[in-house]
Amino acid sequence: MNVKPRQFVDTNIVIYAYDIQAGVKHTLARALMDELWQSKVGCLSIQVLQEFYVNITQKIVAPVEVSAAAQIIQDLSTWTVYAPVPSDVVKAICVQQRYQLSFWDAMIVWSAARLGCQVLWSEDLNPGQVYEGVCVRNPFAADAIP
Repeated sequence: MNVKPRQFVDTNIVIYAYDIQAGVKHTLARALMDELWQSKVGCLSIQVLQEFYVNITQKIVAPVEVSAAAQIIQDLSTWTVYAPVPSDVVKAICVQQRYQLSFWDAMIVWSAARLGCQVLWSEDLNPGQVYEGVCVRNPFAADAIP
């Protein structure tokens, strides 16, 4: 039996998956999220869920209703979700300094690493770059989704 490794999804990918105004990015992000859902290897963090809520209800062209966003978050909470503790903040600072990332990106990287993910889906980080043992992949690149 071939078991797929855990895969972490950055906030922007989750937003695109539910932002119907995002065109091709919506289609590709939705397909990725569906694949991760079916294979049960999708991972997120509390940070991703928080950022998703704020952006999907307030910052996109056609905001999602609060109740719908809450249901999406409830559904996504069935995935493996990392809940950072105070020591994770210190570790993320180390990641930030080591790789010269923003603190928030470092927290995403650290959360993915803590969950043992091999892949981090993001369009904000450098595709192919490995941070803390986690390889970044951009789902919008031509060769991204097999």
